[in-house]
Amino acid sequence: MTTEHDLEGRRAIVTGGASGIGLACAHEFARRGAHVIVADVNAESADAAAAAVGGEPWVVDLSDTRSLESLSLEADILVNNAGIQRVAPITEFDPENFRLLLRLMLESPFLLIRAVLPGMYERGWGRIINISSAHGLRASAYKSAYVSAKHGLEGLSKVTALEGAPHGVTSNCINPAYVRTPLVEKQIADQARVHGIPESEVVEKIMLTETAVKRLVEADEVASLAGWLASDKAGMVTGASYTMDGGWTAR
Repeated sequence: MTTEHDLEGRRAIVTGGASGIGLACAHEFARRGAHVIVADVNAESADAAAAAVGGEPWVVDLSDTRSLESLSLEADILVNNAGIQRVAPITEFDPENFRLLLRLMLESPFLLIRAVLPGMYERGWGRIINISSAHGLRASAYKSAYVSAKHGLEGLSKVTALEGAPHGVTSNCINPAYVRTPLVEKQIADQARVHGIPESEVVEKIMLTETAVKRLVEADEVASLAGWLASDKAGMVTGASYTMDGGWTAR
């Protein structure tokens, strides 16, 4: 079996799969032969993305965590990618926004992992890939909810790795710096406001200040690592956090 079709016969669920990193992962897995379920809150975007990769859409609001508690899912690969961002000082941070980010980016990954593990255990094979962030390993001001959620995701991923190991299931995090996605583009205005600088200066002065390589990460770069983590070649890789941050966390 060539690398080109090394995921033939696998079912992959990708959350936030209609844009950005999720869409890039959907294309990567589909190219390698997997059947991809594109999970997204936007029905039109989910339909379009699923059609583009020959997969199927799953329109779901993952922040509605109560509805996920009794879920049972059949998948060989789960990519927990869905996320949003809110930028504000702690003293001004809306408590409901804080809870929203934790539900979407920590509670829902837990519930989705919980839903796919029984089937993975039964088949003796599975891949949990959590799209974390450099902010899963480091903090930045004004991002209390995002940093808290990503730090929590790191812990969840490691516990999943320990529990899944006897059953052939791996669990890992990918930790990119700022990726060229709609999520990052939406942050620019917020960052400009809280830092008191023009929007034109945000990428250079805020987003790239910590990285040694002075550019944004591309979504397909993240997807290529996700594709490898989903392969049989990565069977001994578990409980790890793979930085793709241009040297940010090397400091």
